[in-house]
Amino acid sequence: QVQLVESGGGLVQTGGSLRVSCTASRSIFSINTIGWYRQAPGKQRELVATITSDGSTNYAEFVKGRFTISRYNTNTFYLQMNSLKPEDTGVYYCNAAIVRIGGQSDYWGQGTQVTVSS
Repeated sequence: QVQLVESGGGLVQTGGSLRVSCTASRSIFSINTIGWYRQAPGKQRELVATITSDGSTNYAEFVKGRFTISRYNTNTFYLQMNSLKPEDTGVYYCNAAIVRIGGQSDYWGQGTQVTVSS
C-alpha cells in the first residue's frame, strides 16, 4: 500500500504558474506508475500526466508543452504547471498505480484545489 499527500494548490491568474507536490509513504521508484489527474466541477476525473518507474512520461494533449511531471526525490514528485488557463481549474489528485499478480491497485491522495482566474 501507499499513502499520498498533495500540497501546493492555490489561486493563480491566467498565464501564471503553479507547482503541486505529492509525497508518498514509500519510494516512488518502487511504484509502477505515478501521476496526476484532475477533476473540474461537474466533470469526470481525467488524466493529466504520468511517469513510470523507468522514467517514461505521458501527457494529456491539453497540457502538452505547458505542464511537466517530475520526480524530486525518493518520495516526492511534482507537477509544474505553466501558462495556466481558466479551464485548468479543478481538484488535482496524485495517483500511484501498483501492478501485482492478479491486477492493478490504484491509490489516491486527498486532492488539492487549483483555481485559475481569468
